[in-house]
Amino acid sequence: MTALTASPAKRIAAIDAMRGLIILIMTLDHARETFFLHRQVSDPMDLATTEPSLFFSRVAAHFCAPMFVFLTGLSAWLYANPPSGPRSPQGFLLKRGLFLIVLELVFVSFAWSGRFPPPVLYLQVIWVIGLSMIALALLHKLPLRWLALLGGAIVAGHNALSFPGLEPGSLAHAAWTVLEQRGFLLDEGPVRVKISYPLLAWIGVILLGYAAGPLFSSKVQPRARRRLLLLGGAACLSLLALLRGLNIYGETLPWTVQADLLHTVMSFLNLTKYPPSFNFLLLTIGVGLIVLAAMETANERVAAFCATFGGVPLFYYLAHLYLLLALRGLMSAVADGQAHQAGGIGEVWLWSVAVIAALYYPCRWFGRYKRASTRAWVRYL
Repeated sequence: MTALTASPAKRIAAIDAMRGLIILIMTLDHARETFFLHRQVSDPMDLATTEPSLFFSRVAAHFCAPMFVFLTGLSAWLYANPPSGPRSPQGFLLKRGLFLIVLELVFVSFAWSGRFPPPVLYLQVIWVIGLSMIALALLHKLPLRWLALLGGAIVAGHNALSFPGLEPGSLAHAAWTVLEQRGFLLDEGPVRVKISYPLLAWIGVILLGYAAGPLFSSKVQPRARRRLLLLGGAACLSLLALLRGLNIYGETLPWTVQADLLHTVMSFLNLTKYPPSFNFLLLTIGVGLIVLAAMETANERVAAFCATFGGVPLFYYLAHLYLLLALRGLMSAVADGQAHQAGGIGEVWLWSVAVIAALYYPCRWFGRYKRASTRAWVRYL
């Protein structure tokens, strides 16, 4: 075991390793959505109809979006504060954010549906990351403590917001749908548009990530940074234990004692993702901070394997979606047009491993190409 924090490059490698771990977990969830459509999991998840293996596979995937958005904010601070001296991240954040929105509308949407335009255009995580980056571009000049306070207030307070009685089709209803209420933005016409990831809470998460950026500056010793990350994670989980344990605040669905310990734990972890409740973010970011600290002293081979994917996150994201689309089409052709349905969650895990293995060498090649290339467009992938 060796620390990944002896130099700025190694510190970034630890972040890439964390991002890569998130991506690998994400692959499981996307394979589930591709080959396990007959066993969809709603949010909140129904304990009466969801077996534990599927439930906990879904819970594992819950950590992906929060930590990815948090690391996006953290990486934006690193971009704004390179060793050569501070620079404005505004232009890069604006262009990158718009680029991600276009990807969601065109390439990601086609990868999920296999049709363009799709019958329903789902605005999901890439869309919300793009909008969050644009919001950060507009707010990044505020003092870091203000950004931290604003991000914390949004994450903790958005559950308390409520605007009942908004007339469907009105501008206010559309704004509320985009910001906080998952639902259809357009429910009529040739293409229906559904907001799968309401925006507001994710702005809070990216602001917290940006405010956490100085932890990875050269002025902070590795041991001190790991201690602060662990303390931050422990604080989040302690607050979760209080709020969720007593069903005080931060989650719309209270947990209850079930027939056995396993289902009681499932009830406790049955947290709302769309939009992410305060308790959902306390759990995912709390655990994520602890794992991020652990990544700095992780086994070199494990960390390097994860960093291979985490160093080219958008490249992998697009590649794995199109590979899953191709596999879905291949399996349908073999079955005379019938969609393949995985026999169990174990088969979904096998599909995930196959996708990861198939994309390991392409990701390693593109990572090396990206580091050696001077072409501006390469930065966007």
